[in-house]
Amino acid sequence: MLLTEINQYPVKSMKGVSHTTSLVDHFGIKDDRRWMLVDQQGRFITQRKHPLLSTISVSKNDSSLIFTTLNGEVLSVNADCLTRQIDVTVWGDTVSACCADQSVGEWFSSLLGLPVHLVYMPETTFRQVDRQFADYEQRVSFVDGFPFLLISESSLTDLNQRLENTVSMARFRPNLVVSGCDAYAEDDWRRIRIGQLEFEVVKPCSRCIMITLDERTLTYGKEPLKTLASYRRNEFGACFGQNLVHQSTGVLTVGDRVEVLE
Repeated sequence: MLLTEINQYPVKSMKGVSHTTSLVDHFGIKDDRRWMLVDQQGRFITQRKHPLLSTISVSKNDSSLIFTTLNGEVLSVNADCLTRQIDVTVWGDTVSACCADQSVGEWFSSLLGLPVHLVYMPETTFRQVDRQFADYEQRVSFVDGFPFLLISESSLTDLNQRLENTVSMARFRPNLVVSGCDAYAEDDWRRIRIGQLEFEVVKPCSRCIMITLDERTLTYGKEPLKTLASYRRNEFGACFGQNLVHQSTGVLTVGDRVEVLE
């Protein structure tokens, strides 16, 4: 088996960036979801209620994040804009984050039609993985719950064979994509090694309305969630992909060998 994709999502719920190689730090893929938008109460904002987020591209140069909208508007944000600390909430976790200055918030507020702030998780903030699934100290960024999401190519192939209209892997926002195994083989893995890094497979990924978003129309439909629910439902919901926790830091490269250890 081989690693065929490495995907990073610099800002929660915005477009991802694919890499051929990436550092893995204590959070996960370096710079993965260290930024996000929050409302006036500090609660996280996602595509679930604001599908326009899915159309915003994010790139990075040496010192700045570059945001680009569909109509070509561009905003450059660097660390100098992080002017104060605020408490923010992601699901049940409340942590401290650095808030960008007012002009940055106003740019995004104008796009979304509601007051928001752009925030960053600094190294000094520690958000713990759900100890129900990983009973040891492990930090995460603004991801929904775990540092990595892995899906096999064959699992997507199997799903698409059941759909009238096929969907791309991007719908599911995985960090890691692997080839060379049977469909849903990842469901049975407990520990794996990719290149030189070991991972614990801790929980199936339950899917939500986000995977039904058509980015062309910014509307939600029924598929592929309806089909997944017909044959991939368990105690966690309609699941597709597996959540991982890394056991060390290092480097991942497309083409790395994937080995099942347990």
